[in-house]
Amino acid sequence: MSDLQLNQLVSGKPVKIEKDGKSICVVRIGDEVFAIDDTCSHSEASLSEGDVLDFKIECWLHGAEFDLRTGQALTLPANITLATYPVSIQDNSVTVQI
Repeated sequence: MSDLQLNQLVSGKPVKIEKDGKSICVVRIGDEVFAIDDTCSHSEASLSEGDVLDFKIECWLHGAEFDLRTGQALTLPANITLATYPVSIQDNSVTVQI
Protein backbone atom coordinates (compact mmCIF):
# COMPACT_ATOMS: atom_id res chain seq x y z
CA MET A 1 0.00 0.00 0.00
CA SER A 2 1.47 3.36 -0.98
CA ASP A 3 1.70 6.31 1.40
CA LEU A 4 1.50 8.96 -1.34
CA GLN A 5 1.30 9.38 -5.06
CA LEU A 6 4.45 10.81 -6.67
CA ASN A 7 2.42 13.41 -8.53
CA GLN A 8 1.13 14.70 -5.14
CA LEU A 9 4.66 15.73 -4.18
CA VAL A 10 6.01 19.08 -5.38
CA SER A 11 9.80 19.23 -5.60
CA GLY A 12 11.20 21.08 -2.59
CA LYS A 13 7.92 21.21 -0.65
CA PRO A 14 7.84 18.99 2.48
CA VAL A 15 4.77 16.90 3.33
CA LYS A 16 3.98 15.35 6.70
CA ILE A 17 2.58 11.83 6.87
CA GLU A 18 1.72 9.56 9.79
CA LYS A 19 2.82 5.94 9.58
CA ASP A 20 2.98 3.29 12.27
CA GLY A 21 2.57 5.95 14.97
CA LYS A 22 5.41 8.10 13.62
CA SER A 23 5.30 11.58 12.08
CA ILE A 24 7.47 11.55 8.96
CA CYS A 25 8.54 14.40 6.70
CA VAL A 26 8.59 13.39 3.04
CA VAL A 27 10.40 15.56 0.49
CA ARG A 28 10.70 15.18 -3.26
CA ILE A 29 13.79 16.63 -4.92
CA GLY A 30 13.63 16.12 -8.65
CA ASP A 31 13.05 12.41 -9.23
CA GLU A 32 14.19 11.40 -5.72
CA VAL A 33 12.05 11.19 -2.58
CA PHE A 34 13.40 11.30 0.97
CA ALA A 35 11.80 10.50 4.33
CA ILE A 36 13.06 11.78 7.69
CA ASP A 37 11.60 12.06 11.19
CA ASP A 38 9.31 15.09 11.17
CA THR A 39 10.26 16.33 14.64
CA CYS A 40 13.34 18.56 15.02
CA SER A 41 15.75 17.03 17.54
CA HIS A 42 16.30 20.46 19.12
CA SER A 43 12.86 21.91 19.65
CA GLU A 44 10.08 19.39 18.93
CA ALA A 45 9.00 21.53 15.93
CA SER A 46 7.60 19.98 12.75
CA LEU A 47 10.22 19.92 10.00
CA SER A 48 7.51 19.62 7.34
CA GLU A 49 6.77 23.29 8.02
CA GLY A 50 10.38 24.21 7.19
CA ASP A 51 12.23 25.17 4.03
CA VAL A 52 14.17 22.86 1.71
CA LEU A 53 17.37 23.90 -0.06
CA ASP A 54 19.30 21.34 -2.07
CA PHE A 55 19.31 18.22 0.14
CA LYS A 56 18.79 20.09 3.41
CA ILE A 57 15.69 20.93 5.40
CA GLU A 58 15.66 23.84 7.81
CA CYS A 59 13.54 23.87 10.95
CA TRP A 60 11.26 26.89 10.83
CA LEU A 61 11.56 27.56 14.57
CA HIS A 62 15.28 28.03 15.26
CA GLY A 63 16.95 27.42 11.89
CA ALA A 64 18.60 24.06 12.57
CA GLU A 65 19.37 22.23 9.31
CA PHE A 66 19.32 18.49 8.61
CA ASP A 67 20.61 16.46 5.66
CA LEU A 68 17.59 14.75 4.06
CA ARG A 69 19.78 11.88 2.83
CA THR A 70 21.37 10.97 6.18
CA GLY A 71 19.37 12.76 8.89
CA GLN A 72 22.59 14.37 10.15
CA ALA A 73 22.17 17.63 12.07
CA LEU A 74 24.19 20.15 10.04
CA THR A 75 23.80 23.34 12.10
CA LEU A 76 23.19 24.33 15.68
CA PRO A 77 21.11 24.47 17.74
CA ALA A 78 20.39 20.84 16.72
CA ASN A 79 23.17 18.31 17.26
CA ILE A 80 21.31 14.98 17.19
CA THR A 81 20.91 13.00 13.96
CA LEU A 82 17.33 12.15 12.94
CA ALA A 83 16.16 8.80 11.63
CA THR A 84 15.71 8.48 7.88
CA TYR A 85 13.57 5.86 6.15
CA PRO A 86 13.91 4.02 2.86
CA VAL A 87 11.51 5.15 0.15
CA SER A 88 10.38 3.04 -2.77
CA ILE A 89 8.69 4.38 -5.88
CA GLN A 90 6.78 2.08 -8.18
CA ASP A 91 4.85 3.58 -11.05
CA ASN A 92 3.31 6.62 -9.31
CA SER A 93 3.16 5.09 -5.81
CA VAL A 94 5.54 6.26 -3.07
CA THR A 95 5.99 4.01 -0.02
CA VAL A 96 8.00 4.89 3.09
CA GLN A 97 9.40 1.79 4.79
CA ILE A 98 9.47 1.84 8.59
